[in-house]
Amino acid sequence: MAYQIIITKKFEKSAVKTSHWLEKEWSLKSAIDFDEKLKKIITELSINPNIGRISKKKNIRSFRVTKHNRIYYKIFKNQIIILDLFESKQNPKRNKFE
Repeated sequence: MAYQIIITKKFEKSAVKTSHWLEKEWSLKSAIDFDEKLKKIITELSINPNIGRISKKKNIRSFRVTKHNRIYYKIFKNQIIILDLFESKQNPKRNKFE
């Protein structure tokens, strides 16, 4: 049984920002590849939500999207709530999930 995916505004904003940055700094293809990889991972999480590593915060999990990005989510009943996309190149102290 696949879990229902709920995407927060914060995650949506972070994903769009990252995609726009990739398009501007690298190429449209890089941005499209990133978007497709993100969709694939979200689909995989809906099928198997326990594949992510457990964060220091209770009930929060993370999964590596790319070398520089992690997706943070929590499982609640039959739902997966996608909380944020965090860029690992940022100051780690800004990551409220670790």
